[in-house]
Amino acid sequence: MVSRLASHMAQSIEQALADFSPGLPFAVAFSGGADSTALLLACARRWPGQVSAVHIHHGLQEAADAFEVHCRALCHQLNVPLAVRRVQAGHAPGQSPEDAARKARYAALAEAAKGEWPEVRDIALAQHADDQVETLLIALSRGAGLPGLACMPAQWQRLGLNWHRPFLSVPGEALREWLQSQGHSWIEDPSNTDESFTRNRIRARVLPALAEALPAFRETFARSAAHAAQAQEVLNEVAQQDLEHIGVPPRIEALQGLGRARQSLVLRHWLRLHHATTPSTAQLSALLDQLSACTTRGHRIHLKVGTGFVQRQGLHLGWQSA
Repeated sequence: MVSRLASHMAQSIEQALADFSPGLPFAVAFSGGADSTALLLACARRWPGQVSAVHIHHGLQEAADAFEVHCRALCHQLNVPLAVRRVQAGHAPGQSPEDAARKARYAALAEAAKGEWPEVRDIALAQHADDQVETLLIALSRGAGLPGLACMPAQWQRLGLNWHRPFLSVPGEALREWLQSQGHSWIEDPSNTDESFTRNRIRARVLPALAEALPAFRETFARSAAHAAQAQEVLNEVAQQDLEHIGVPPRIEALQGLGRARQSLVLRHWLRLHHATTPSTAQLSALLDQLSACTTRGHRIHLKVGTGFVQRQGLHLGWQSA
């Protein structure tokens, strides 16, 4: 007989899938861990014959081969087509290994989906409510602005595909309880218990304390992240309007006609939209100082910003890759 707890877990997963409307057919990013196993199993049952899986073999640990074997076996059992891609991402100077691995993983997922199943335009990822809380806490610890506090979106477009996170409202423990009730196993990544990683320390130490002190923290934190995301949408609209006014590349005189906060907003927007880079707070502050001081024809601007350099080019600000 299904326990009341297992029934509640099943309902939370069913509700999450009821709110999930991917284009069919679609692919699931499948690592073999509990979260992606629950996602693949639930999706394969809800949309039989419409789901494929992509497994990224990172080759970063000895267990990676076992992960692949496990994924192949489960996909065979579920009659789900599986594509495997091997990725060993090196990171550029100033880029974190985690960021490099994440970008390489997305690129490999997109390549596999497009290459194996040309009709697939949607990919589902298994991040859940606990992952969202961890992301918010990490953003707070780094002094992030609204983009960081908005955390992970439930859906977005990237690399010509639609990406989805249908489980952002479901606690990680619910996924594990549900899998156990279904009689399915999963692989535990040994690196998930390595507390040298900030995210793992938060998972092991902070989340249990929050659950005791603030039982509804997942829901309330999610609301705060949603408020931040909504506010950021408004700021993005303002930044786009300002960018249309100052032009691309930005005209220095037009920039100087804006207040410092608006200058910061539109410069971040320009750099992200046209050069795929994000300046640090210190870098942007230095650029704004130079912009304020740029009152003579001979004033030179050449500053490291994000992954390259912002420099003065006559009446405009230009960009040069590092």
